[in-house]
Amino acid sequence: MRATLVVFPVRGRSWCFGRSLDRSCLNSASSPTPSTLRELYGKMSTGGNASKLELCVDFVSDKMNRAWMGLEKAPEGSFKSKMHGLGLKLLARVKPSEMFLKSISKEVSSVEVIYPSSLNTRLVRRRLRHIAKRGSIIHRKYFYGSASLLPLTTAFSVLPLPNIPFFWVLFRTYSHWRALQGSEKLLELVSNSSVAQTSPSTSASGKDQEGCESKGGATNPVGSLWVLLPSEQLEELTSCGKEQDGLTKSVITSICETYKLNTNDVLKYRDSM
Repeated sequence: MRATLVVFPVRGRSWCFGRSLDRSCLNSASSPTPSTLRELYGKMSTGGNASKLELCVDFVSDKMNRAWMGLEKAPEGSFKSKMHGLGLKLLARVKPSEMFLKSISKEVSSVEVIYPSSLNTRLVRRRLRHIAKRGSIIHRKYFYGSASLLPLTTAFSVLPLPNIPFFWVLFRTYSHWRALQGSEKLLELVSNSSVAQTSPSTSASGKDQEGCESKGGATNPVGSLWVLLPSEQLEELTSCGKEQDGLTKSVITSICETYKLNTNDVLKYRDSM
């Protein structure tokens, strides 16, 4: 599966890294997660150790997502609704770079990178390698730190209330693990510079012009692990919305609508300085 990444400066030297939210590709590429312990045991009996670990993580993740959806549908003013509001406040503190790295799943076999045409190609490649390498270091450290806190938070289970610290630490452990996997996968893809190609500037609709040659004379082969796509449209959007405090919210909204990005994550990039 090929993932589409969008990279552009959002404020000064602060750049935004996002993955285009193509739900159809995400749903078709991912295998169904077992919903019951019987299904989980049946799939684990036929896989290796690595696949068993993946199945357990996906199973726990699915249960956490279902529980979160239950809190979201709780009546206004109820205890579950208040827990949902607290969870939203905690999630707002998660860095957008972590959300970006989590979106690089194991199914991704190649990436195409869309960026403003005025940016230097080497700078874009260097920035991608930097966020991948830095993410692998940071999230490995935080993964082990969060995992070490899990036994301590189980002590709160003796209280007659939901063990919120345990579930939050469990979620952070899972989140850091997914971000670590994504950073390693991204670093693996973008480090192979021998197959990287620069495609011609994209058209106004964001699609690359097929059958054309790049400025350096290299074509855009289908089998490349990663492809660079300088975009004139993204260049126009970022140029017209520049202010002292970064891109305006209206311009960010337009970029997110055009390239199917999460608006809240892009705003976090802008306001993180």
